[in-house]
Amino acid sequence: MSAKTYPLFCMGNPLLDMQVTNGEELLKKYDLKANDAILADEKHLPIYEEVVKDYKVTYVAGGAAQNAARGAAYVLPPDSVVFTGCVGDDELAEQLKAANLREGLKEAYLVQKGEKTGACAVVITGHHRSLVTTLRAAEKFDQAHLSSPEIAALIDGAKVFYVEGYFLTHGTASAVEVAKKAADAGKVFAVNLSAPFIPQFFKVQLEQVFSHSDIIIGNESEAAAWASAAGLPDKDDVPAIARSLALLPKSNPSRPRTVVITQGAESTVVVSAAEPDAPKVFPVSALSDEQIVDTNGAGDAFAGGFLGAFVAGKSIDECVLAGHKLGAMCVQLVGPQYKWPKVNVL
Repeated sequence: MSAKTYPLFCMGNPLLDMQVTNGEELLKKYDLKANDAILADEKHLPIYEEVVKDYKVTYVAGGAAQNAARGAAYVLPPDSVVFTGCVGDDELAEQLKAANLREGLKEAYLVQKGEKTGACAVVITGHHRSLVTTLRAAEKFDQAHLSSPEIAALIDGAKVFYVEGYFLTHGTASAVEVAKKAADAGKVFAVNLSAPFIPQFFKVQLEQVFSHSDIIIGNESEAAAWASAAGLPDKDDVPAIARSLALLPKSNPSRPRTVVITQGAESTVVVSAAEPDAPKVFPVSALSDEQIVDTNGAGDAFAGGFLGAFVAGKSIDECVLAGHKLGAMCVQLVGPQYKWPKVNVL
C-alpha cells in the first residue's frame, strides 16, 4: 500500500503521442479535420505505421488527463499529483513512465499483460492539430483497479480529482465511482469535456459525471457541441452555455459548481453557480505567430495550470491566470511539454 498521499488524483487514457508536421496530405488521405480529435476507425489504423515510415515523428507522453496531470505536477511541489490509467507491458508504456518520472508525476498504472499501450497520431498543419487516437490498452481499464490497496489509499488521500471526458468512452462506471466518492467526502471533482464528440455522442455519460462535478472545463467548440446535444438555443453564446452547465443538478449542493470555457487565443469565460448571471471574462495575452510552435496539448496545459493553482489554494481568478501561463508555455514547445528548468507560474 502506498505510504504517500497526493493531493491531486487524475484518471484518464495514457497515450504515446506520435507527432508529425506538414500533415496536409494525411488530412486528405484519412478524411481528417485540421482542428479535431477522433477515435480511429478501421480506415484510420494504417496512419500509425505510415507516419513512422514517411514522416519525422516526435514522440511525446500524451493522453489528455496525463498531460494535465504533468502540468499540475510542474506547478506544484514534489509528490503532489498521481495519475492512473491502463497501459500495456511494452516499450510505449516504458516511455510514458520515463516521461512522468522526469516531470515529477507519480503514475499508478494498471498494466495489462500482452496488450499494446494506446497511441495518438498528432497531425500538425500550421497552428492546427488533428488527433487520431487508438486506445488499445487504455480502454481495458478495470474498475476493480480502484479497489486495489494502492489505488484505494491514493483516492482516500486525495483532496482534488480530475477525469478527462475521453475516459467516458469506456470507463464511465469508474469515473462515476471516483466522482461520487469525492462528492460524498466533500472533496472537489473536476471533469474536462475534452473533444466535441464527447458531448455529441456521450451526453448521457457526461451527465452522470456532471451530477457529482464541482468544476467543468472545456473549450468553445466543446461547449458548442454540448449546446447542440442539450438543445440550447444558441451554440455560440459561451456565457449562456457555461451558465446552463453550472446550474445542472448537483449531488453536493454545498459547493457551487464552476464552469471554465477557454477560447484559444481569445478570452476565457468562467461562470459560477453562486452567481450564474455574472460571467467573468479573462483576456488572453496573445502570442505572435512566430512564437507559436505547436498547439497540441495547449488545452491540457491550461487545465494543468488551473488545477495546480487550485490545489495550491489559489482563487479561481488566479487559477485561470496560471492556466493561461502554462498554456502559453506549452504552445511555444513541441507537444504537451513544459520548460525546464521550471518557471514559476503561480
